[in-house]
Amino acid sequence: MSSLPLTSRTRLRRLPDRGSQDRALIYQILDEGLVCHVSFVHAAHPVVLPMAYVRVDDSIYLHGSTKNRMLDVLGAGAPCCVAVTLLDGLVLARSQFHHSMNYRSVALFAQAEDVTDPERKALVLAALCEHLVVGRSSVSRAPTRQELGGTRVLGLPIVEASAKCRSGPALDSAEDLSLPYWAGVLPLALRAGAPIADAQLAPGVPIPEVLLSHGGAGRAV
Repeated sequence: MSSLPLTSRTRLRRLPDRGSQDRALIYQILDEGLVCHVSFVHAAHPVVLPMAYVRVDDSIYLHGSTKNRMLDVLGAGAPCCVAVTLLDGLVLARSQFHHSMNYRSVALFAQAEDVTDPERKALVLAALCEHLVVGRSSVSRAPTRQELGGTRVLGLPIVEASAKCRSGPALDSAEDLSLPYWAGVLPLALRAGAPIADAQLAPGVPIPEVLLSHGGAGRAV
């Protein structure tokens, strides 16, 4: 299916032309992002927490300690909303009112499913390494049985989600176009710098090629 179904929670009321149910676009944004914000209700209070995540097929996965409060709440069946935002630029208009941002975002509504199979859990954690740096799982140690036992992994199926995006110039009012104020877009991008070796790195360990191509060349993430 090329598009996700539109629901009352994913329908955009404000500027609906910026919304999309296109699965490929949603997956592209999720795959480019590195941090999501997970919102849920605990003890009658709203909570929002930043988390690392990874998409594998038609689910995104969160992980943490088996004593993690958020994972306990979600694992018990509490509904949640997960948001990912990529900031592409600051839109500077002639009027302060029309200043904006160019962005790509996804909002996902789901109930979590526990990943209990050790092999699947290990695959998800390896995928998380790959999401951070492509090729990293092959140049790092896999989790031990004890580490897997102390890690909880939750999957959130991508069934109810939508994307919202803005691009392009400022949308000043016609009467403001002749004002003597600069208007335009200030592009923004997240970029990796050169790798910094750990102070306790064993002598003679070279920087892996996957990091040289990722960070050493200053590649945009």
